[in-house]
Amino acid sequence: MAQVIADRRDVDFILHEQLQVEELSKHEKFAEFNRKTVDMIISEARNLAVKEILPTQKLGDEEGCRFENGKVSLPESFHKAYSLFREGEWIALCDDPEWGGQGMPAAVSLAASNYFNGANYAFMINVVLTHGAGKLVETFGTDKQKELFLRKMYTGKWGGTMLLTEPEAGSDVGALTTSAVKNADGTYSISGNKIFISSGENDLVENIVHPVLARIEGAPPGTGGISLFLVPKIWVNDDGSLGEFNDVVCTGIEEKMGLHGSATCSLTLGSKNECRGTLLGKENRGMRAMFVMMNEARLLVGMQGFGCASASYMNALNYARERIQGKHLLKLRDKDARSVPIIQHPDVRRMLLTMKAYVEGMRSLLYYVGYCEDRIRISDDPDEKAGYQGLIDVLIPIAKGYVTDKSFEVCNFGVQIYGGYGYTKEYPQEQLLRDCKITQIYEGTNGIQAMDLLGRKLGLNKGQSFKNLLGEMNKTVAEAKNIAGLEGLASGVENAVNKLGEVALDIGTTARSEKVMNAFASACPFMEVTGDVVMAWMLLWRATVAAQKLEKGAKKKDAVFYEGQVRTAQFFINALLPVTIGRMTAILANDGTVAEISEDAFGGK
Repeated sequence: MAQVIADRRDVDFILHEQLQVEELSKHEKFAEFNRKTVDMIISEARNLAVKEILPTQKLGDEEGCRFENGKVSLPESFHKAYSLFREGEWIALCDDPEWGGQGMPAAVSLAASNYFNGANYAFMINVVLTHGAGKLVETFGTDKQKELFLRKMYTGKWGGTMLLTEPEAGSDVGALTTSAVKNADGTYSISGNKIFISSGENDLVENIVHPVLARIEGAPPGTGGISLFLVPKIWVNDDGSLGEFNDVVCTGIEEKMGLHGSATCSLTLGSKNECRGTLLGKENRGMRAMFVMMNEARLLVGMQGFGCASASYMNALNYARERIQGKHLLKLRDKDARSVPIIQHPDVRRMLLTMKAYVEGMRSLLYYVGYCEDRIRISDDPDEKAGYQGLIDVLIPIAKGYVTDKSFEVCNFGVQIYGGYGYTKEYPQEQLLRDCKITQIYEGTNGIQAMDLLGRKLGLNKGQSFKNLLGEMNKTVAEAKNIAGLEGLASGVENAVNKLGEVALDIGTTARSEKVMNAFASACPFMEVTGDVVMAWMLLWRATVAAQKLEKGAKKKDAVFYEGQVRTAQFFINALLPVTIGRMTAILANDGTVAEISEDAFGGK
């Protein structure tokens, strides 16, 4: 049975019917990206993903990475795929063509990323981090730094990473001990140890450029005293040629539950006092700069988790259509009845429909965040730009935290539908589940994403950004109310949006009171209910578009797809959203058990 990464019909539906990205081509910035061009881009991305990257998924998992004498070798199959990826100029899709980018809309690039990450996101980690590190250079670098590094990173000749985590400074970045001492020539001598560094050492590229968080001697403690430095594995001379080894040593790689094709490295900088870097941006402003990369990375981690979920759903759907097992429920007593495909069994249908609802809702959400970025890029109105940026800021913890939580649930269903076979390595479902798990942990655990949503994003712009999100949801509700057959669904979403507004006000007030611990004990539930309501909004929006197409008399093949959109929204809003309402009621109860229970009461002694 051939693997399918994503439903192309659904990808096209979001781009062309829900978001109408072709409208972006009316603006000079995206003039060349008409529908024909967009479709060609997605087709090429799909072909590369299916034909070249997908075959590396199982091979990479089985072969893994090898560490020997400070060197890391990635799975052999990755090399051809990476070469083709570079040749296709897929690394810097949205970026300035001056530096090797393609300048395309972010929504379109995320659709391509959907295919790539669904094919093998262990392979794609090398690309994501290189682009993120390059974005730091483009945003904060001097003209010289851009000239030396940027094009070679955006074209994939050189790689990039993010050196943040240390043995005693993971989520608490302010506790880092890596130091920087300024030299007479303006460079800095860097020394310290970093751990959990994805692609920190690999054999795909000739050089690796490390953005490194470190503290300059005498700088203030905490995050306010952290600076950001560019530290190449091999020193880059002023003329762009490679110089001497820069004393960045890989001391080992992690043995992990999943993601075996990605090297997670421990790095020592300056063990021989020969590691140099250049300041990127301003002194003591490193964390602010790093968040540029981290926000991009968090959206793409959401896409990584989602890529697993999308592939798992497509696999499960095809398997359920082909796997013959058991009689139809209505013919159990008919001794002559034949066994049927398991998709005809009610519980399998329930699992598949749950998977479908989350996969389609999450795909719409991720593409929508990219679309908001595109609106910022074409707008000349400061207020409009600020409004879209506020929506992005509020949605990022949902796009990372909620999406990866639900993606893991979808992958779990994907194993379940295969039954015992799903638990074996014969089929891809168990690897997708293993690989998906880390997306809930790195780039800020999902607990941290929930704290970010409650502690920072809820009150962003005096709460206006969150209110704007609720307002966007209510626009869809208002439109759906005027479409025959959607009135009840619109009312269900409207009730959830109103309830979410009530919960947001209550938990936000509690977070600023003496019961702050109670509020943050509900941070993850608050992120979950917010994500659920966002899913309901996305699915209602999709159903609204589909219902209008049906009213106009869609072709038979399209009509089946559109009917599926309405049914999926109906299932989520009528069967799953009431559970969300119950969770919101629980949050409003403001129970203090989590904050008040004594440590000894947990037991275990």
